[in-house]
Amino acid sequence: MPDGSASNVSGTLPGRPGFPGQPDHHHRGRRARSPRWWRTLKSTPGMALIALGIVVAWAVVVFLTPLIAPYDPLGQSSATLIGPGLHHLFGTDELGRDVFSRVIWGARVTIPYSVLVVVISVAIGLVFGGVAGYFGGWVDGVLMRLVDFVFSFPSIILALVIAAALGPSLRNAVLAIVVVSWPTYARVARSLVLSAMHSDFVTAARLLGPSSIRAMAVDVLPNVLGPMVVYATLGLGDAMLTLASLSFLGLGSQPPTAEWGSMISGAEQYFDKWWLALFPGLAIVSVVFALNILGDRLRDVLDPRLLTS
Repeated sequence: MPDGSASNVSGTLPGRPGFPGQPDHHHRGRRARSPRWWRTLKSTPGMALIALGIVVAWAVVVFLTPLIAPYDPLGQSSATLIGPGLHHLFGTDELGRDVFSRVIWGARVTIPYSVLVVVISVAIGLVFGGVAGYFGGWVDGVLMRLVDFVFSFPSIILALVIAAALGPSLRNAVLAIVVVSWPTYARVARSLVLSAMHSDFVTAARLLGPSSIRAMAVDVLPNVLGPMVVYATLGLGDAMLTLASLSFLGLGSQPPTAEWGSMISGAEQYFDKWWLALFPGLAIVSVVFALNILGDRLRDVLDPRLLTS
């Protein structure tokens, strides 16, 4: 492994302090720049339980959508643009469709596709970052230059270009987000692997002569998965926002599919009908907020140094 590889560890964790491999001074510097209101909010007793409850509630909604939604999300009626009331809790849209039912059904699109984006991105990132960090040398150089090439483009612009080139659809939007997301996880995985490689137990295990694949699977991977799960939890909110943004711009979910981003896009023609954009927007905010709280709390639990900084 080149001598300079370890020196890059501290710079490979963009925006998320507290993972193994970062020097304390670098970690404390980023910690100090965190807004006080956010540190206070996420450390409030019970906030993690509230966030967990929100996530669990939305998971139940995703699995029990047909039982919860009172109306067909595509069913139309003569009651168009009716405000929230007893018969339509979130009102109706311009076609007479029940907004509450569409928000519920939209959860079954936005949340699972966002999870799919993160799972694929983490899998690709683990492979590239793990191989780069474990073998080092020219392998590390080639793979990280590929990561740098993707990072040279603004992520949202690159996602827009890819989605537009492939054509508007949810599948192409997912592919576009994966392309711009996996390099981040590759950097994190590489940093974690480099940190684990300098551990005494990994060094001792390598002296026993196991194959590279077995050493990575048995000795290195278990020490990488925990922080990667935390980072994936934090990245899930970003993936959801990006997916909703592509749908809002017409490059993701297509009408008449109920999806939160496309619902907000359809509401921009009716600024005076506040409920059309408010409720799908609140749905996005609630999930992303809860995921960020959970991710921060998981990071605190997995890295005790944060508790004493």
